Amino acid sequence: MPNYANRYISTLTRETYALILAGGRGSRLHELTNWRAKPAVYFGGKHRIIDFPLSNCINSGIRRVGIATQYKSHSLIRHVNRAWGHFKKELGESVEILPASQRYGDEWYCGTADAVFQNMDIIRHELPKYVMILSGDHVYRMDYGGLLAKHVETGADMTVCCIEVPCEEAAKTFGVMTVDESNRVRRFDEKPVDPASIPGKPGVCLASMGNYVFNTEFLFEQLKKDAEREGSGRDFGHDIIPSIIEEHNVYAYPFCDPSHEGQPYWRDVGTLDSFWEANMELVSPEPQLDLYDPHWPIWTYQEQLPPAKFIFDDDDRRGMAVDSTVSGGCIISGSKVKRSLLFSNVHVHSYCEIEGAVVLPGAKIGRNCKIKNAIIDRSCQIPEGMTIGYDTDLDKENGFRVSNKGIVLVTRDMLAELAEKNNK
Repeated sequence: MPNYANRYISTLTRETYALILAGGRGSRLHELTNWRAKPAVYFGGKHRIIDFPLSNCINSGIRRVGIATQYKSHSLIRHVNRAWGHFKKELGESVEILPASQRYGDEWYCGTADAVFQNMDIIRHELPKYVMILSGDHVYRMDYGGLLAKHVETGADMTVCCIEVPCEEAAKTFGVMTVDESNRVRRFDEKPVDPASIPGKPGVCLASMGNYVFNTEFLFEQLKKDAEREGSGRDFGHDIIPSIIEEHNVYAYPFCDPSHEGQPYWRDVGTLDSFWEANMELVSPEPQLDLYDPHWPIWTYQEQLPPAKFIFDDDDRRGMAVDSTVSGGCIISGSKVKRSLLFSNVHVHSYCEIEGAVVLPGAKIGRNCKIKNAIIDRSCQIPEGMTIGYDTDLDKENGFRVSNKGIVLVTRDMLAELAEKNNK
């Protein structure tokens, strides 16, 4: 017998166009986003953040996807072309890059709503019944089919995907919703100082994930009104949602993971501390985010690389990694790596001690280095004998950034400035 529920959802996903907003800088990541947009930041050993919403779309059956880019988008565009450029338009599937191109005026994208408004003609050409707008800078796994089904079932004009977040964490950071017993949104506060708690759950609020579903014509109508509204910030949170909740059907969809009890996995890796912590979670024996699940793969571009290599087995020079994730192309030569995550093509030379490190692709760590609780950016060349993460004053003196929780960020530019300083 056919599964009519699955067929119903598959029909909805075929009638949906997804637009991923991927133009943000991610300024709280500081120098980690000096040369790349936040969605292009590396995550999890092989992936970039943009791979998560894209994989969610493809795994959910949504095969028409646009990616709106703006800030320093070269590495993001290059990655998307390599990893996601194989879809066939002839088969009704595509992942297209939509750079900011001043299609409706002389301005670049002025806000999240404006990013969609300036691409309305492209969306209209796809003739979707529903438009799903997704944030491109969060890490999570989600089947969007249930979200679409609930949107249609409730007769919503707009559905806001949301998650329960501690009020302290949400303050000044997330949009917060107040809903009735049917999850209809009655109030929306964008990044409030004192978020309203969920009734019966003191200290916990309902925060927007930045993911929305609209009926297409309703979306276009509201975007046009907003574009004509003097003083609008052209933003969904600040402008669109508050303007429609009184007269239109706006519903909240609480994000849940059927495979796990309790709070589902969702991370806004928008600070150096949260970025480091989320990567460190992956090296635990049973991480909540299972990147090894064959039923919900996170797709990405992967170079053709040799397997990771561990060499030397002397008592004082043993190549080893414990409670760590080590990607292809890595060589650990007579050094100890503990509770760390190494991306592709990292080379750790002999007599090093690496602990609690997130090391991005192509980094080279010279002999006799000691690194602890650090983020080493792509292609960094760490000089022999350098110590990082053990002395905060020394790290700052060397020009490295130290986060609120003591995580040290090292980039190529910082190392170049340090070398120039030492040569004077």
